[in-house]
Amino acid sequence: MELIQTFLTQQPFLALFLVIALGYGLGSINIKGFSLGVGAVIFSGLFIGAIAPKCQPPAMVGTLGLVMFLYGLGVQFGKQFFEGLAGAAGRRYNLLSIIALTAAAIVTVVELFLMNIPRALLAGLFAGSGTSAATMQAAMEAAKNSDPAVGYSVAFPFGLVGAILCMYFMQVFVKPDLESALKPGLQTLEVAVHSADVVGHPLGELMSRLPEGVQVLLVRAGNENKFPTPELIIEEGDILFLGSKDKAPLAEARDLLGKSASGKVTSDRSKIDYMFAFVSKPDLVGTRLSSLTMPAGVEARIMHVQRGDNEMLAGPGITLEMGDRVGVLTDRANFQMLRKFFGNSIRGTTEFSYVSLGIGIMLGVFLGIAPVPLPGVGTLRLGVAGGALIVALILGKLGRTGNLTWTMPISANLTLRNAGLSIFLAQVGMSSGGPFVKVVHDSGLVLLGAGACILLALALTPLLIGHFGMRMPFDDLLGVTAGVTGTPAILAYAYRSYPSDRVEISYAMIYPAATIVKIVIAQLLIAVGTTGGSS
Repeated sequence: MELIQTFLTQQPFLALFLVIALGYGLGSINIKGFSLGVGAVIFSGLFIGAIAPKCQPPAMVGTLGLVMFLYGLGVQFGKQFFEGLAGAAGRRYNLLSIIALTAAAIVTVVELFLMNIPRALLAGLFAGSGTSAATMQAAMEAAKNSDPAVGYSVAFPFGLVGAILCMYFMQVFVKPDLESALKPGLQTLEVAVHSADVVGHPLGELMSRLPEGVQVLLVRAGNENKFPTPELIIEEGDILFLGSKDKAPLAEARDLLGKSASGKVTSDRSKIDYMFAFVSKPDLVGTRLSSLTMPAGVEARIMHVQRGDNEMLAGPGITLEMGDRVGVLTDRANFQMLRKFFGNSIRGTTEFSYVSLGIGIMLGVFLGIAPVPLPGVGTLRLGVAGGALIVALILGKLGRTGNLTWTMPISANLTLRNAGLSIFLAQVGMSSGGPFVKVVHDSGLVLLGAGACILLALALTPLLIGHFGMRMPFDDLLGVTAGVTGTPAILAYAYRSYPSDRVEISYAMIYPAATIVKIVIAQLLIAVGTTGGSS
């Protein structure tokens, strides 16, 4: 054992990647749909840190990893976050998250007075119950010691497992309609026109009469597929190829037009066909579909956009991002030209601007170190991680400024985030291994109970108020709860149990603001709570 300790102490970076490898191995163990995922890295770090207390790499390594994670998160979810703040539903959901965080903060303060837990340790319990690594980092900066990391490590397992269990039992109780969540992103239907109210009228007039959300994708007239133009006159027997997100509007359109004629449009690919292309040209990034100009002489229609695992029916408000996969209807002769127009480079979808990354993180550091005076409290700082998150949200909303593209392809974004979070959790776990063993030995059950109470307040508040008080759709309810309770592992469970895009959208509306509020609460616990013991 002494030989291993000496070797790991002499090779801290080897020890760091050993921790990451062990953590991912542990996190991949799946028990009936539950796994720790990247969160297991902190436990492998605690183990290595306990047997070789002096092997941890510098703290700056961990801070860099956390900044990478939060910056990637912010630029990905910036648009959804600000759209959520602007919309009525988003404001209601953020209000619900603040109520849940307030409830968790009240429970934490009560524990501070009743249980005599040191403030820094309690702030770590709050961070771990909310599975927020950024909150733990901010608490460590405020406390100027690693006690919050110890509290985080104690509370994190139940913070993860408890949130998932709360969602599971809520789903068992509510029994939501899963069939509606399993529908594909694009529904299509072919309809043969026989209605006297439609025959002989221009297509532009018909489009205004179709149910909301239904688009005419192709028209088959005279045994030939044609693009839908407003001036095209609809004749008896013409076939319209319709698209929508839902089946119900398509059924309404069929009743309006005539009867189903499946297969006649899609089976004829002699001229107009469907192609896919990756968006890898920087000049197209940030362009709305309504403003997109196809190459001269090319008639084409974008039907859908795939971003990561999310499929979206094409609409004028969608903005192209690097790495998007677009589905296009066009003449087969245009395939090569359109692939060149979009770029269609797999390699290009994994690259991003390091100039933009460097400028964005630099701005985040400046914001994070700026002191914020609070009367009666002193000064608080968001910390470099919190500052990076706020700046990244703003830049993600902007998308592009001049020649600088702030967003990045989802594949590159996920790599940046996962690598950063892994490095951060490994470094923090290694530096906290020794204190963790001592604290758990002395008062482990007490701290576990305290963390469980915080988590239950944090998870049950949005579930119960959101369902019984606000009558939220169940997919939105899961997304909000995942956003409040934190880690993407909880979001992954929520999406697996109810695979609706709204789960991820609601999570994106809530998570950034919830993280910022958690950071502030943790720092206030350390700055204000003087009764419950010293830090």
